[in-house]
Amino acid sequence: MASTSSPRAAVSGEELGRMLALIKDSDSVELKVTVPESEQRSAAISLGLDPLQAQIRQVYFFDTPDLALSASGVVARARRVQGKGDDSVVKLRPVVPSDLPDDLRRSASFFVEVDAMPGGYVCSASMRGTPRKSDIWSTVNGGLPLRKLFSREQRAFYAEHAPEGIGLDELAVLGPIFVLKLRLTPAELDGRRLVAEVWLYPDGSRLLELSTKCLPPEGFQVAAEVRAYLDGRGVDLSGEQETKTRKALGYFAGIARAKTA
Repeated sequence: MASTSSPRAAVSGEELGRMLALIKDSDSVELKVTVPESEQRSAAISLGLDPLQAQIRQVYFFDTPDLALSASGVVARARRVQGKGDDSVVKLRPVVPSDLPDDLRRSASFFVEVDAMPGGYVCSASMRGTPRKSDIWSTVNGGLPLRKLFSREQRAFYAEHAPEGIGLDELAVLGPIFVLKLRLTPAELDGRRLVAEVWLYPDGSRLLELSTKCLPPEGFQVAAEVRAYLDGRGVDLSGEQETKTRKALGYFAGIARAKTA
């Protein structure tokens, strides 16, 4: 399995070598950083983020109340996107790209990506799909089988990696969480697009993530350029890094456990 370094620790030379090997065999690299909540307002002003230009999203996760899927490295998610429609994904992490079967790598729905943030990285494999027979809203609110949100390829990928005995229809609905997504193309980055996502949790907390994607050979150069741009804008990158998925799963799983107690 691929290693994931601690969000607080600096990436060691040995880990850097592992990361380079993962990047080489991946389809894409996504560079991410989260901004401390106390600095989010100033960062939004500095970057010119206009919330009225944001795309609205609702994200649902599916897991057991004790997060058995997450503990096995599996994430099942469905998403409603304003102006775009629904999509779903089954994700496995960490993975080693060279260990994945050739038939999976050839699938147009399958994607391998390295996520890198200050002090940490993880390589994930995603089987993506578009719900056809049932939309997310009617499924989660009408009690329809959750498996209908996932394609045959996704269900097979899930069955291969999920804990034995936990089918898609047995999972709890965790969410939704409300998300605002903005895209910006700073002139200083020569047309490179940055993405800002604000995840709004029901307890009133927020997570602001800034990210950009690039091809594997560009990873380190793009990371340096984006870091310089954000530093120049006064965006605080020194805070403890959080991941959107981990925080959302922890929050909603707590609610699910309380309901079953």
